[in-house]
Amino acid sequence: MQNTIGSLRRAPVNVVAGGVPELCAQCDARHIGLCDALHDDDLHFLASVARQVSIEKGRGFVTEGDPARQFFNINHGTAKLFKDLPDGRRQITGFVGAGDFIGLAANATYMFSAEALEPVQLCSFDRAELRAVFARFPAIERRLLDVASHELIIAQEQMLLLGRKTAVERVASFLDGWGMRVASCQGGATRLDLPMTRNDLAEYLGLTVETISRALATLRKQGVVAVGADHVISILNPARLAAIGQADD
Repeated sequence: MQNTIGSLRRAPVNVVAGGVPELCAQCDARHIGLCDALHDDDLHFLASVARQVSIEKGRGFVTEGDPARQFFNINHGTAKLFKDLPDGRRQITGFVGAGDFIGLAANATYMFSAEALEPVQLCSFDRAELRAVFARFPAIERRLLDVASHELIIAQEQMLLLGRKTAVERVASFLDGWGMRVASCQGGATRLDLPMTRNDLAEYLGLTVETISRALATLRKQGVVAVGADHVISILNPARLAAIGQADD
């Protein structure tokens, strides 16, 4: 039987002080994503089979229905995931950023499309290569199982959000969740520079752009957030925002 790991395409790896691969040392997701399951000494192998890719704002890099030959670990930037409906409408199913791993598919094709909302840096892995990585580093496979479980929870929360919550609760829930995401990367999240447009939010939350604006105005009047220019929202009362998002009124 052929040794799959030994037959992998391996690329030279540049290292920085401390012996960490340069690719990993510069990565925003080093300690919050898939790679956090590995020790620094093991990163060389993963970096040697990864291909770093830069995606321009507005460019798609996953197309629903295409063969799922590659998986992606986002190192920097934000992208939206969506499905195109038969009647021509588009449903945004989520937003992903640094530390998120996308492209895993139970079927042979991608079940969604992905488009960069801002410049995105990611590592691309060939399906066969990543399976070999799993065989060598079981900790990564276990981490992906955790990711899959978390995504199931998010999907359930999204069903609740769309089916039961009011417009203000939906917007508050999103801002609270995005704030926690930013905090995990930056160590604090009182100011959110949202990379998505109001139209993106409307498609994700199942609302109109006008309803999004009214919901933000309500949260502003309650002293929960401050709305600035260029998609900037400041969270003034995180506890209150979380309570509204969880429908704890």
